[in-house]
Amino acid sequence: MVSSVLAPVQQRGREALQRLGLPTHRQEAWRLTDLKRLGAMAALPLVREALDPIVPEVAEGVTRIVLGGQQDPLEGIRLPQGVTALTEAELDQHLGQSLDHCGCSQAWPVELNQAHSQQLLALRVRGRATPLELVLPTGVGLTATRVLLLLESDADLELLQVFPAECSSPDEQRAHSHVLEAHLGQGARLRHGVLASGSADASLMVHLAIEQEPDSHYGLTSVCRGWRFGRLEPRVLQRDGQATTGIHGLSMTTADEQFATHSSMRFGGPEGELDQLQKAVAADRSHNIFNGAIQVPRPAQRTDAAQLSRSLLLSRRARVDAKPELEIIADDVKCAHGATVSQLQEDELFYLRSRGIDANEAAALLLRGFCCEVVDRLPAAAESWMASGAIADPSRPL
Repeated sequence: MVSSVLAPVQQRGREALQRLGLPTHRQEAWRLTDLKRLGAMAALPLVREALDPIVPEVAEGVTRIVLGGQQDPLEGIRLPQGVTALTEAELDQHLGQSLDHCGCSQAWPVELNQAHSQQLLALRVRGRATPLELVLPTGVGLTATRVLLLLESDADLELLQVFPAECSSPDEQRAHSHVLEAHLGQGARLRHGVLASGSADASLMVHLAIEQEPDSHYGLTSVCRGWRFGRLEPRVLQRDGQATTGIHGLSMTTADEQFATHSSMRFGGPEGELDQLQKAVAADRSHNIFNGAIQVPRPAQRTDAAQLSRSLLLSRRARVDAKPELEIIADDVKCAHGATVSQLQEDELFYLRSRGIDANEAAALLLRGFCCEVVDRLPAAAESWMASGAIADPSRPL
């Protein structure tokens, strides 16, 4: 059933990639991207075998679904009350709709995913559902996965997506392309966590298209660490305003890694709210990028939006690029933005050392405090992954 739905999508994606080719530095969204790594990722062969990730015990009261490889993700899974799989007719109607409305159906990462995606999880949520945990392992080669969520009016869901990439040799390159679409009906609530931990030569591209109806709430917490090449793109549309959105992200880079976060927020009507905090930690020779766009057209009067980017440089050779973009046409709004790039503060380090804490431990404590403001917002199911060591605790030193 899923293959019949994805077949025409794959064909359109392949045709689009042939027409578009690889992005270039002349395109603003890709100006700072390491295009050699992007090209290497796109050239990887598709993962064919079933993936068997190392996972901790599932947290009590959480339903776990593994998406990747060839196996049906819902085989042997008992979905919680209020959560059902979409029918083929519903998929034909809704697949790609939020991508279109959010203006990213023809974005290059989406076309890459559509050309290769072989795994699709499509769910409808009614009422208050028990938490879901979606595990998305990255195999040797290119893994391409896709998720569609429809939250009906007043539905309530907590979702944790985990991207674990186990260690591989330099000859075993791994990459994961993922697209998620979510439509939040009136009064719906989605608390969404993304916990992504890479290794060695692993690459990651995640594209989120979120569509909100009035009185809905969408809260995204993303924590990404360890990817040699990575790109996270949350795109949110408040269709008629009167909704609330929270976006809190942390990306950590070391060695020669590059990770980019490109967020887009559009208010389609009045009295919408946004609270956004993006944090970055860059060590060694790594490169961390943040581009945050906010659009407030004339109908979006009385919008209240705040965006803050805070970055830490742990090395003189590390690099951080932060670029907030505000396009405001409405004249009755409250919009604020700010960006800071700094190092660990000498006076704070001195204070800790004066109380008997050695220099390395003092730096680790300050770094942990910087990261925990975002890490602590992750869904509770994330604790078992970090406590078990299946995923490195992102609030620990690099």
